[in-house]
Amino acid sequence: MKKDFLIIGGGVIGLTSAQALLQAGYHVTLVERGTVGREASWAGGGILSPLCPWDYQEPVTRLALRGMKMFGAAAAELHDSTGIDPEYQRSGMLLLPPYQAELAGQWCAKHQVALQPVKLDGFLSGQQGAGLLLPEVAQVRNPRLLHALRQRVEMLGGVILEQHEVQKFEIAGERVVALQTAQGRFSADAYIVAAGAWSKMLLGEHALNMDIRPMRGQILLFKFDTPPFRQILLKENLYFIPRRDGHVLVGSTLEDVGFDRSTTVEARDSLLRRVREIFPGWRELMPVQHWAGFRPGSPDNIPTIGRHPRFANLYANSGHFRYGVTMSFASAELLLNEIEGKPQPFSVEAYCWH
Repeated sequence: MKKDFLIIGGGVIGLTSAQALLQAGYHVTLVERGTVGREASWAGGGILSPLCPWDYQEPVTRLALRGMKMFGAAAAELHDSTGIDPEYQRSGMLLLPPYQAELAGQWCAKHQVALQPVKLDGFLSGQQGAGLLLPEVAQVRNPRLLHALRQRVEMLGGVILEQHEVQKFEIAGERVVALQTAQGRFSADAYIVAAGAWSKMLLGEHALNMDIRPMRGQILLFKFDTPPFRQILLKENLYFIPRRDGHVLVGSTLEDVGFDRSTTVEARDSLLRRVREIFPGWRELMPVQHWAGFRPGSPDNIPTIGRHPRFANLYANSGHFRYGVTMSFASAELLLNEIEGKPQPFSVEAYCWH
């Protein structure tokens, strides 16, 4: 008889974990402290790649590349089954100077990732000089992805409970026996913590060496009648993400301020200044929206995926920092393999809970 799982956290990681378990025949209840899909998964930009992938350690590369490879088919399946289009598209990512061309070339050759040196004036009006194009990099529209995932989980028989903040883990011996939430007590055969930036705080002493903390990111949204360019643009740590309907996301900051969701004039002005240095023609253009979200920060951007060292029925799928959406389907795959004792596609030692 298949187990009952209780997942804590209704972001992209919790939802993809729920979908994978449901498709494998398990029973799943997902509890969310607020509204499903309204935290980091909603607030992020949806670039399906590390910003400069050659800047990261191999565990990030492995998980991100596998997630990127899985995403197209997963998005198409969601669209077909729910009727909701996550707007997955291979728009490509264009790097504006300065960048490390030699390092980028070596990394892309090693990992069989397409890379093309290009002239910027062929892509951006008024821009001169050379750029680097990663033509296979894709994007997804996060709110639509989350909407589709939620509907898919419910179609598969998953139960989603919102406004159920977890207050306490009930432990007996080497097992979790129940969760105390703001709406009552819930029990299951096994439990998965996918609570993003809240995971360490939620687990308390049971977090052990898990090091996850909130890292605020602020994003600006602009609106054009038609998309001003097709590719995602990246200049150092500043990105521009063009949507099909003419919206362009620009971000983002990286701020260690705890659980302070404020947007700041300083961040807005800093982002605007950098935007206008690249595009002087945007000088009179003001953002139509400005928001902040909490990335689940972790050392070296490496998430925790797997079983708790002490409790046989407690798992984590948390701490994906900037790349939760990119890594989501691959992370769910690794978690399901761990639960079922199946071989992994690569070494997972780096993600183990210690």
